[in-house]
Amino acid sequence: METTFHIAVRFLFAKKRAMLMSLSGIVFGVGFFIITQAQTAGFEQFFTQTALATDGSLHVEDRLQDTQDNQRKYIPGVQFPGQITAALKEFENVAAVSPVLRGNVDLDSNSHIQPAQIFGINLEDFLAVSDLGHQIIFGSLDRFRTNPKGVVIGAMLAVHANLVVGDPVVLNQAGRSARYRVEAIFESGVEHVDRERVIVHLPEARAILAQPFGVTYLQANLRDNTRAAAEAPHMTEVLSHGVVPWQEREKIWLDVFRALRASSALTVSTIILISGLGMFNTLAMIVLEKTKEIAILRSMGYTRQDIARIFLLQGALVLGAGCALGCALGASGTWLVANIPLRIRGIFSTDHFVVAWSPWHYVWAIIAAAIVVFIASWIPARRAARLEPGEIIRGAAA
Repeated sequence: METTFHIAVRFLFAKKRAMLMSLSGIVFGVGFFIITQAQTAGFEQFFTQTALATDGSLHVEDRLQDTQDNQRKYIPGVQFPGQITAALKEFENVAAVSPVLRGNVDLDSNSHIQPAQIFGINLEDFLAVSDLGHQIIFGSLDRFRTNPKGVVIGAMLAVHANLVVGDPVVLNQAGRSARYRVEAIFESGVEHVDRERVIVHLPEARAILAQPFGVTYLQANLRDNTRAAAEAPHMTEVLSHGVVPWQEREKIWLDVFRALRASSALTVSTIILISGLGMFNTLAMIVLEKTKEIAILRSMGYTRQDIARIFLLQGALVLGAGCALGCALGASGTWLVANIPLRIRGIFSTDHFVVAWSPWHYVWAIIAAAIVVFIASWIPARRAARLEPGEIIRGAAA
């Protein structure tokens, strides 16, 4: 085996320039594969965290009612939130539940009238199913907690309505109005939330929306968010209410992120594929140029398997060096990308590139490179193993 290894190295260095080109392709292919996957996965994970922090793992919404023609009728809202909350908490994976009463209102800040959505909550319950406590950028939730007439509004809505903490606002809905005080301003990073949402205490929302009982939906948080889609159908049957998991709620954006990950992986993999084609050409040339040496090795007792192993070892050496350097490039590139400033506001809020550090990015990059290099090495190795020493010698003599 040691002799075979030395022969493989000698053959490899016979085409140093060509092999270095193939090696460089594998290094950059593996490295860019890791970097692009870290970026797309990072933004997808960050989007998921933002969605969960704002709207929870799942919503329990419309009540289901079977009709005489075996159809299901959807009755908007949750009529008995206390009973449904108690039943929902019986599920082992449910960590917390919060009732939410939602409705459309006009926000009058004396100088502007803005359409908005009022969200009536019980603060302590809502803090357990959202990240509102960490989204406050101005003011204090403590003041909102102690002021029944306090409101918390989104950052974009505050800018459009020219409001700051301490300002009075009037909420109007169908002829009913009430005066409140801005106690805090939050920024979730989700554009439509920050542009429309006004959070008030649940009793105030009941008064202004003229809804003395029931809520729009129950927002729940799960201990394992990944199981939301799997558990939602069973919850729907038990609760007789529609249960919408976050995967269904954010399906469009999740599909977009998955498509981006697949597209970037395929695009970057072409670099590895081109490197593999270059390696195939190089090894094929070595087979043609080293026919005499192969004949001598066969006459010395080397088997077909030994000859094939020499050429496969050449591919393995290039693959090993390329993957090691590529992973180092991927790790350093990911770190550099994570420190590049990038301001994004829309579906989430960030001021720099978001990356995800996952060993699977390295594993898949190595697997892709290994498949390409194996195919590129196996065909020339098979051809070299088929060479017959007698024919080679006779051909040389002729």
